[in-house]
Amino acid sequence: MSTSPPLPRTTAGTGLGQLTGHLWDAVVAGDEYTATRLVLRAVDDGLGAESVLLDVIAAVQGKVGQEWAANHISVAQEHAATAINERAVAALALHPSARVSPTRGRITVACVDGEWHALPARLLTEVLRLHGWQVDHLGAQVPAPHLISHLHHTGPDAVALSASIAGRLPTAHATITACQAVGVPVLVGGAAFGSEGRHAAPLGAQAWAPDARAAADLLARRPLPRPRRGQQAVDHLPHLADQEYTLVARNSASLVRSVFTGLQEALPAMRAYSDAQRERTAEDLAHIVEFLAVALYLDSEELFSQFLTWTAGVLAARGVPAQSLPPALRLLAAELKDFPRASRILEHGTRVLVTEHDAAGNPA
Repeated sequence: MSTSPPLPRTTAGTGLGQLTGHLWDAVVAGDEYTATRLVLRAVDDGLGAESVLLDVIAAVQGKVGQEWAANHISVAQEHAATAINERAVAALALHPSARVSPTRGRITVACVDGEWHALPARLLTEVLRLHGWQVDHLGAQVPAPHLISHLHHTGPDAVALSASIAGRLPTAHATITACQAVGVPVLVGGAAFGSEGRHAAPLGAQAWAPDARAAADLLARRPLPRPRRGQQAVDHLPHLADQEYTLVARNSASLVRSVFTGLQEALPAMRAYSDAQRERTAEDLAHIVEFLAVALYLDSEELFSQFLTWTAGVLAARGVPAQSLPPALRLLAAELKDFPRASRILEHGTRVLVTEHDAAGNPA
């Protein structure tokens, strides 16, 4: 008869690094059982549930993303690891030490429609519950009409809205506006909102937090100011009047086709691509156009250039030279030559990309 190997002991304030390492080994191995036992054992040994959630599980999940970007784990492994971390959070939420009776108000936690990365929102939910909030966790990609219906029914003190990918920001803006129209303030978080939450205020959010711990602290200090029902939102994006965002977003498919065709002429090696390589190239071009559209929405050169340098790094990690990116950007600029803001954003992105990466796609 076989028995499970003994688990390492973790005491409060010590052993976080070791525990994180053991959990990483378990999720990469696809060992859900060991991963769950590790986090429950840590809480049994006296480590606080919040610390396990944020200093261990969230840290491991961050490494999952980094290792995928570096091509050290596959997409399938990334999905499996994320699912195991979600299972570990769910198991931890049922631990007796994590069952805290609500003593504060009510918060709705949701991901923006189209946002599948639900683990950050789930971590926030469990941390807020530990701090005494009653939390309605709505999960991934919540359509705005469904969210608004829920707000009418429950009347929460605030909505915590999560988005990890900047491509979701126009949808986030519409959702924030809809929440405020029914008198509910919005706290936002996630990588989509940029460094220091720079994109939160232009989209009208009442508050931004860099992580779940900071969000809990912010909500504990003071209630978010409630917008008046039906109050007209302040327009922080007057540049949208030029319609460049709308036209690029509406014509994204034709832009991708045109640039793809042009690349085959500019890069003869593409003619020998396999069907899978051609498909990946088209996907990369679609992401470039998508992020250009979002950069136009926010009028942010930096958002687009950061996406380009990240993409170049991911391509380099997979052995794909990033030399196709500047030609693709030039072809896209030619298609959008009559769009002043798009031309400016593309020119800036190309300049940053060439400065930070050599022709082989390696850091300069």
